[in-house]
Amino acid sequence: MTEDGETLESPAFPRLSRWLAVALVVLLALAALRAAPQLLNASWTTSSLLLMLGAGLAIAWLGYWIVFSRTRLEGQSLVQTWLWTKRTRVDEVAQLKLVFVPGLVWLVAPRLLVRQRSGAVLWFQAADVRLLQAFAERVAQQQLPRPVAAA
Repeated sequence: MTEDGETLESPAFPRLSRWLAVALVVLLALAALRAAPQLLNASWTTSSLLLMLGAGLAIAWLGYWIVFSRTRLEGQSLVQTWLWTKRTRVDEVAQLKLVFVPGLVWLVAPRLLVRQRSGAVLWFQAADVRLLQAFAERVAQQQLPRPVAAA
């Protein structure tokens, strides 16, 4: 939650990237339908058929997650729904790197590289860079030395 009690949330990818993902999946499906007569007449081995079906499912699955993935900052936790849900807390962070090109945030999602104390490395994308910056600020605030009160 932000300091005013509000949760920050954003699509993981910019609108144009999501539209491009939809267009790509639809165009690939149309190309497969157009090629269906030739594909049905081909002699398929079990492994080649499974490979083709697996590739189609992987493309559709990835396209789905590009469109519907969300990034959320709740209190001290950063969460992104993705092929698997990625999650980290402020106190687990050893190192951060914010990567984005200000003039291209409409196309390329800003991302935050998080190296956890356990050694794990996670990438979080958010269409709204302010969400990632807010998490980075919370990490910095926690890691700053606290003044010692005089007795």
